[in-house]
Amino acid sequence: MQITFTKTTCPKEKPDPATLGFGKLFTDHMFMMDYSREEGWHDARIVPFANLSLHPASTVLHYGSEIFEGLKAYRRADGKVQLFRPIENIRRMNNSAERLCLPTIPEDMAMEVLLTFVRTEQDWTPSAPGTSLYLRPFMFGNDETLGVHAVHNATFVIIASPVGSYYKEGINPVRIMIEDEDVRAVRGGTGYAKCGGNYAASNRAGERAEQKGYSQVLWLDGVERKYIEEVGAMNVMFKINGEIVTPMLSGSILPGITRKSCIEMLKKEGYTVSERLLSIDELAAAMENGTLEEAWGCGTAAVVSPIGELCYKGVRYTVNGGGIGEVTQHLYDVLTGIQWGRLEDTFGWTCGLE
Repeated sequence: MQITFTKTTCPKEKPDPATLGFGKLFTDHMFMMDYSREEGWHDARIVPFANLSLHPASTVLHYGSEIFEGLKAYRRADGKVQLFRPIENIRRMNNSAERLCLPTIPEDMAMEVLLTFVRTEQDWTPSAPGTSLYLRPFMFGNDETLGVHAVHNATFVIIASPVGSYYKEGINPVRIMIEDEDVRAVRGGTGYAKCGGNYAASNRAGERAEQKGYSQVLWLDGVERKYIEEVGAMNVMFKINGEIVTPMLSGSILPGITRKSCIEMLKKEGYTVSERLLSIDELAAAMENGTLEEAWGCGTAAVVSPIGELCYKGVRYTVNGGGIGEVTQHLYDVLTGIQWGRLEDTFGWTCGLE
């Protein structure tokens, strides 16, 4: 497909890698493409990074017709740039689009525009340890009329941000509060889709947790409020009496790409991995009797984040003495090793720009 390129006339100065936060600085350009039912996807373009102009009646502003993704580009030791499992992000975005009645993008087209954009902005990919170029593809409906219906017009955008660690704690264990009042999503809803409404619904509990000194909340299911689901920005895994347990994908949990990678890697290495219902009662019992050996979150932003403390109904439980568990550290080392090209990719997960 034809992608036009308008080069910025005001290039920005590259930031000091030591000062990078997460998602605060953005590159010189962004990708945009429009959709209409009459023309399909059209007008693919890379343009200078700038504010968007929206009609006040745009569908996204009134009815939340919006989805997004998150993935990273990594600078290898040889100076080249690669991505980690981008086709999985494309497929998940199309699943999200189908759920919210937004237009899907053919996989080959989505891969072409993604790689073209990353090539354009690859100089922004930092090389310092632990840094990367975070990519945020997103899509929103922009029908210029009020009324609830499937989207007829949409815009697809990709922006990029050089980033450091998602958590200020880095790989150090984080403190998580188990939420027993609010719920994030329910089966049959949009829990498996990566859409803004899921995250907006989590903000109240997240704010309460932050005020108590916790990094995020761990959600229970929205029907019985009994089963573990996911952490605010990550899937979650536990090592209980030697068994790796992670909540099964029931339709209300985001099917994480890092989650999938962890499961595939652990199974290949001979671990017993169970995707099943895990009740808060079972987890609390494991915390009390000491059979909860490790707990960690996994997601694109943080990769693998050890959990050092869980709080449920005001009772605090320390996990693995508050330290990083052996399996947690191993997952982090191998995944980041593959992502940054320090380890051989025996899974075929990486995608270079060559």
